[in-house]
Amino acid sequence: MAALKYAGLEDTDSEEELPPGWEERTTKDGWVYYANHLEEKTQWEHPKSGKRKRVAGDLPYGWEQETDENGQVYFVDHINKRTTYLDPRLAFTVEDNPVKPTTRQKYDGNSTAMEILQGRDLSGKVVIITGANSGIGFETAKSLALHGAQVILACRSTSRGSEAVQRILEEWHKAKVEAMTLDLASLQSVQHFAEAFKSKNVFTEIKDSSGKLDFSLLSPSKKEYWAMLAYNRSKLCNILFSNELNRRLSPHGVTSNAVHPGNMIYSSIHRNWWVYTLLFTLARPFTKSMQQGAATTVYCATAAELEGLGGMYFNNCCRCLPSQEAQTEATAAALWELSERLIQERIGRQSK
Repeated sequence: MAALKYAGLEDTDSEEELPPGWEERTTKDGWVYYANHLEEKTQWEHPKSGKRKRVAGDLPYGWEQETDENGQVYFVDHINKRTTYLDPRLAFTVEDNPVKPTTRQKYDGNSTAMEILQGRDLSGKVVIITGANSGIGFETAKSLALHGAQVILACRSTSRGSEAVQRILEEWHKAKVEAMTLDLASLQSVQHFAEAFKSKNVFTEIKDSSGKLDFSLLSPSKKEYWAMLAYNRSKLCNILFSNELNRRLSPHGVTSNAVHPGNMIYSSIHRNWWVYTLLFTLARPFTKSMQQGAATTVYCATAAELEGLGGMYFNNCCRCLPSQEAQTEATAAALWELSERLIQERIGRQSK
């Protein structure tokens, strides 16, 4: 204790709080280091927790990283016309070598969407949620609507979408919810939905986004098709597409993050094979509820600390690092280009 007192560490209650005389900084490539102004030295490890960290995601919209004449990194906020040596992403960092936390994070795999939104007023926010008539999509829509957001349920089935709207209105008759038809398997339906939404003249502030990738295997033959492998590839593509979307749109103020709702959530995915039905039935007592599955999506859509931050991957309301392939910018760009080409080919065939 005497050593801690001498170092000034006894003055901090939190493991992550810096003691007097210390400052948190970042390098050009995003690694966090700590400056001790009292002893005029720097170190990579946090002076209290001993952890190494780096910043996560891209800079918020309107921010730019520069280097002064002494080689020190500083940040320019073009919107508010100010500069600072404090990286705005320091509010959200990840550990270099994660260790088991000694304290419980604010939200985790047991949290529900309603718990995350407790006390929040989302009045004035407009939300589009795909697949919102059942499962995690419905719980996400309901949770946001019950906290004041204007929610649009984008569903393939008009009748099921309307039924979902009624279920939400039964819980709160003043909820601002409506169903719109959207079949994501039809480019014509996507176009009609976009035109119908734009005609409403509302601005959408929250959107639901819910190994090595071989592009030649994205549409395998029936003989080579395996449902679980196809599912895994689709999830990898989700992360890659989200990262590329964020890279392209973040300079315009639009951010995108990918989320993982949780493993073995009991949903309609098991309906295609009796083996899946058996596995899901056996695992159901140990799996998340739909409310818990919706928690990460709701957290990423509403968390103040994520404002302006994108290009990240979340599981159990916690920022995680996906596979190395999911972090490859070249693969993400190639997937985007492939998607554009396939869309152009489909549009060309439909116009003939």
